[in-house]
Amino acid sequence: MPAQDSIPLVTVSSRGALRLKSGHLWVYRSDIAKADGVAPGALVHVSDERGRRLGSALYSSSSQIAIRLLTSKSIGESELLPLLHQRIDVAVRFRQQNVRDSDSCRVVFSEADLLPGLIVDKYNDVLAMQVLTQAFDREDVRQTVAMALAEHFPGSSLLDRVDPHIRELEQLPARGSQLVYGERSATVFTLNGVRFHFDGLGGQKTGAFLDQRENYAAAAPYAHGEALDCFTYQGGFALHLARVCSSVTAVDSSRPALEVAEQNEQLNRDAHTCGEIEWIEANAFDLLKDYSSAGQQYDTIVLDPPAFAKSKRAVDTALRGYKELNLRALKMLRLGGVLVTCSCSFHVSEAEFLEMLAASAADAGRRLRILEKHGASIDHPALSSVPETAYLKCVVAQATE
Repeated sequence: MPAQDSIPLVTVSSRGALRLKSGHLWVYRSDIAKADGVAPGALVHVSDERGRRLGSALYSSSSQIAIRLLTSKSIGESELLPLLHQRIDVAVRFRQQNVRDSDSCRVVFSEADLLPGLIVDKYNDVLAMQVLTQAFDREDVRQTVAMALAEHFPGSSLLDRVDPHIRELEQLPARGSQLVYGERSATVFTLNGVRFHFDGLGGQKTGAFLDQRENYAAAAPYAHGEALDCFTYQGGFALHLARVCSSVTAVDSSRPALEVAEQNEQLNRDAHTCGEIEWIEANAFDLLKDYSSAGQQYDTIVLDPPAFAKSKRAVDTALRGYKELNLRALKMLRLGGVLVTCSCSFHVSEAEFLEMLAASAADAGRRLRILEKHGASIDHPALSSVPETAYLKCVVAQATE
């Protein structure tokens, strides 16, 4: 067994220990009882205040999430890199077995794949990596990740997609997004037979919202007639709706996102497109208010806003925002029409979201028949003991009298 004497020990409070014993992977800085001389991004052993070992974790010297548990075993540095490589192998095999109708998916989903601090998305032949913690910014860890991905996806390119805000929070030196290996930073990828552009060194986040892939497909069988897609971003829902609806009005406040959406529409022009898409640059709240006041009606409405609640304190404000959107949409929905409404705010629970939706329907003088409820796509699995991994809610409902 490798020598482990050099691995620093972090002691957590009883609350932190209980959190880890319950299966969660995080301990917040307020629950760190002792962490003397621990280097940023270090592998550490974790114990409770009675000295009982709780496992091995990755340490951050700056994040409010001070440690992220890797394993309930006590491991040494010589075991760290092989463990990370093995976890990537398991994550890739899971996607290979479960992802259908796409050449793209999330390959590594941080805590959900027991790789807390790492996200990797695959867009056809381009991989986009995001490093979220000090530990995964270590050069030996980066090289291990790159090597494991190259083994599974030979011929693909790997991009390092940098979020400057994350690096600032983790007190990491500034760096730009860059090509790690390969020749391509842009490609065309496919979700459910719909094609999209991906520019890995431009655009937002890591490209498209891969977590909605199965929800795009779930909405299509119910969608019909005249459709409105709010917060369309690069046209994910709109392009799927256009295959079954007579017309689609797609709204977003970002002109660069709409420019990519229009390019995506051209990619799919010959692929059984049914309805025309009108792309509108506007604030969705303002547009819904104006259209509702004007008596505009639709057969299908999609609401897929960004997260409204970034913290527990913001939940009440977020629910008011969701209600305003859904109430206005329901007033514009024809009898028998379909509403596809989403929330990616983890802090807003499914129960709270459904309660908001019921209240919106009552205020609109409508009843809603719930047709389907979904979370994120299978490549964004939720870990039962880490509720933060189950963040996305998508409800497909039909308006009745």
